[in-house]
Amino acid sequence: MAGISITRLELTAAGLRTAAGRTKDARAARRMLAIALVLEGVDRATAAETCGMDRQTLRDWVHRYNAEGLPGLVNRKVPHRPRRLAPEQLAELSAWVAAGPDPARDGVVRWRRRDLQARIAAEFGVILHERTVGKQLATLGFRRLSVRPQHPKSNPEAQAAFKKTSPTR
Repeated sequence: MAGISITRLELTAAGLRTAAGRTKDARAARRMLAIALVLEGVDRATAAETCGMDRQTLRDWVHRYNAEGLPGLVNRKVPHRPRRLAPEQLAELSAWVAAGPDPARDGVVRWRRRDLQARIAAEFGVILHERTVGKQLATLGFRRLSVRPQHPKSNPEAQAAFKKTSPTR
């Protein structure tokens, strides 16, 4: 292998193949098989192509194998970004949506994601994208479908009197 070599020699090519057969991680098994090919004397380009990776990628995995052994061939967990809203804030958001907006305070008769985005920014000081507000609502169990909004000054009796009184068939 030109430029790099495998310095960790506690496993032979046969040992790497056995370890690849025992692992449940297909990606790590593929990397073990590629390193086994290199140990047998196959050139890096052929070993990489046989195992479905680029020559440079195989070089990087050999470096990880030399440094960490077999555990280095497994993908590492990536730390996730912390949630923007705390659980208490999500509970308060859920209460807002369940109670509905106050037309005097909020200036709307039904919640839109844009309105909730502005209220979250005002109350919690957290700037969220409109789509993120929708995702938060979905995780809280709210769906996009809603009842048709009703004007706060509507009169149900006047609406009933206005309806046609034609006989039904």
